[in-house]
Amino acid sequence: MFKGILRPQRIAQPAPSSTRPVAIVDIGSNSVRLVSYQGLARAPTPIFNEKAMCGLGKGVVTTGRLPEEGVEKALKALRRYRALCETMGVLDIEVIATAAARDAENGPAFIAAARDVIGREISLLSGKREAELSALGVVSSVHEPDGVVGDLGGGSLELIDVTGDQLGKGVTLPLGGLALMDASRRNPRDATRIARKAIAEAKPLEHLKGRAFYAVGGTWRSLAKLHMRQRNYPLGVMHNYRIQTSEASDFAALVEHVDSTAIEDINIVSAARRPLLAYGAIVLDEIIRRAKPREIVISAAGVREGMLFERLSEAERKIDPLISASRELETLFARAPGYGDELIVWTDALMASSDIDETPEEKRLRHAACLLSDIAWRAHPEYRAQRAMNIVTHGPFVSVDHPGRAYLSLAIVMRHEGTEAGEGIGAVRSLLTTRLFVRARVLGAAMRAAYLLSASMPGVLPRTKILIRKDALVLTLPRDFADLTSDRVLSRLKTLGRLAGVDAQIEIEA
Repeated sequence: MFKGILRPQRIAQPAPSSTRPVAIVDIGSNSVRLVSYQGLARAPTPIFNEKAMCGLGKGVVTTGRLPEEGVEKALKALRRYRALCETMGVLDIEVIATAAARDAENGPAFIAAARDVIGREISLLSGKREAELSALGVVSSVHEPDGVVGDLGGGSLELIDVTGDQLGKGVTLPLGGLALMDASRRNPRDATRIARKAIAEAKPLEHLKGRAFYAVGGTWRSLAKLHMRQRNYPLGVMHNYRIQTSEASDFAALVEHVDSTAIEDINIVSAARRPLLAYGAIVLDEIIRRAKPREIVISAAGVREGMLFERLSEAERKIDPLISASRELETLFARAPGYGDELIVWTDALMASSDIDETPEEKRLRHAACLLSDIAWRAHPEYRAQRAMNIVTHGPFVSVDHPGRAYLSLAIVMRHEGTEAGEGIGAVRSLLTTRLFVRARVLGAAMRAAYLLSASMPGVLPRTKILIRKDALVLTLPRDFADLTSDRVLSRLKTLGRLAGVDAQIEIEA
């Protein structure tokens, strides 16, 4: 019996470019940051992330020079980062510098000193190059982007159009938080005038109306974090957080005109970042006024992620990063990696035979959920649903929006607790449309039945069929699998059938 069970056939994926760790040191106008990644991959996993707020760009607009204090802080941070990379065994290290070092008259001397300290050549990015890398970061982490990427640093603002993986011509404007604060001499009215004049001439904004504005940079992320807190938002994940334009404009106006210390929950923003909030809000408000985007989308990915994406092969760039990350989690945590791919094929057949229509986006979400369906099995049975939900709702996934995360969470909670367990995802449920909620219940019920039938072991599902024929959901098993049937299996199939509007039955092949 069960002689026909085979080892799983994984869906082929291009081999990763490198499994060796890679680090990027980013010498920005406001902060100097080290991010070390597990390796080059379509969904790179950070293993260490640290920044030092050095303020290199402070005063560059008015004095033309990098401040001595900022230079000392930056060099100290770079010494630490070199030691950290040696400790972690990271040999593949890229070092970049941006607006402050690019614009200051003592920038070349600083770059030379920084090169000696970090022990690597330093790429001084032009504004155009910085814009292109920021756009590639968004391409790598947002599913089918369409709009304009705006990367707001301490010294400059880069703008570039992006449609799918096609990039427009990037421009750079002297509107970084520190640069605008210095140029306006901390006068909000002057800052608004300066920003309005520069933004009026920015060509990438000419065709933004009705599309998305992808906001990159720490100041805008801090504004979004405040906005989340004001709304009592159910997720803490910053990437792909979306704000409707009118709401973003109202919130930006509030931040512009209110002293930062008076803003509720301001303590969630670092003290070094708070003085820049008003200037970031001014720039965002002016972009909205001029270009009228449909929504503001926060991107946690930018130049650094764009650099990694650029190093991938063409085949690797085409991999869906949500599916890639989900498959990696299955490999790490599932009891039998490979089962998720079989569940994908099994549910593909079920959906194709049903009257439930499915968009390409809903299909890719279903595929990701199948790969994640068994990642919490090592937890106590009573806590598996919560364990899986925590991984999905708070994990470093990219190329999925927040309703998509809620769908994945609900489907997996229901896979563990049943289709009436919607309350298990708490306030995250509010992010789901009725359509996604219904589809999550169907998938949860299907995964629940598949688990009981196969024990999440590969080799079972490929030899069975689950289809809706006429008015019945029919599970067909080969003769040598007959002993896998039970009243509980049939009960779970009937639950799935009710959600699809049909009865359910099990057939054994002759």
